[in-house]
Order: sequence, then structure tokens, then C-alpha cells
Amino acid sequence: MSLNFLRNIVFIIVLLLAQTLLLNHISVFGCATPLLYVYFALTVQRGEAKWATLLWCFFMGLLVDIFTNTPGVAAASMTLVGFLQPYVVELFAPRDSADDLRPSPFTFGSSKYTNYTIILVLIYCFTFFSLEAFNLYNWGQWIACIVASTIITVVLILVIEYFRSKR
Repeated sequence: MSLNFLRNIVFIIVLLLAQTLLLNHISVFGCATPLLYVYFALTVQRGEAKWATLLWCFFMGLLVDIFTNTPGVAAASMTLVGFLQPYVVELFAPRDSADDLRPSPFTFGSSKYTNYTIILVLIYCFTFFSLEAFNLYNWGQWIACIVASTIITVVLILVIEYFRSKR
């Protein structure tokens, strides 16, 4: 087994435990829930095969679905983000960077990494809450959930990245 494979397994377990045991019980104003497990898709290496990225993201979403009782919603949303992640990385990665580049504020720069995070988390939240609601009957609540969850998730990811860079 490669070191990258083991790293991904451990990271999935940590994010899954944090989401199911802690973050699913947080609901700010009844609509903002931190969805930290999308952070896994943000950290996939640039040189990772696209099919592997799709499988890792689907697997992460499937585990979240199993433990949080959201039938297929997280798996579908994570698979979409896994599909788009390599293309979004190419938008922000420096041209002369290595093929095994791991997205972070250190490799992209703070503003580019923030924009990268916002784009992927917004796509994830839009897909997740659209599939969860599956109608536009209460579009105000739908938009509030997308925006608020995106903001709280992006802030949480940036705080984690800040503390990771300090060590």
C-alpha cells in the first residue's frame, strides 16, 4: 500500500468522525451546517488520476450518507466535486508547479486558495441542498442554507489550513 492511500484512509476516518459526532449537531439559525468532509476533495493531489479522485470522493460521500441518513445526496455531491476538482485546481495552480502539487494556501497563495475553496464548497453546497430539497417551494430557505453553509464551511476550512500552516 502506498503512503498516499493510507493518508487518504486516515483523513476520511478523521473527517467522518468529526462530521458525524460533532458537526452534524451544529445548526446556526436552523440553516447553516458546517460540511467539513468536503475538505477531503479540496486536498486531492494535482497528479492523482481523475478516476481515482472520483472514487475517493464517491467513497467519502457514501460513508457520510450511511452515517448521516442522507440517501445518496452526499455521494452525488461529492462525486460532482471530485469530477470538477482537477479542472478547478488547474485554474489556480502555478504554471511551473509540480505534478504532485497538493492544494494549500502555501502552494497557491492565500487569495487563490480562498477562491479555490469558495468555488468548490459553493458547488458542493448548491448540489447538496438542491438534491436534498428537490424542489423550489421554499427557495428563500434553500438559498439561505446554501449561502450560510458555504460561508461556515469555508471559514472552518481556512481556519484549519491556517493552523496546519503554523506547525
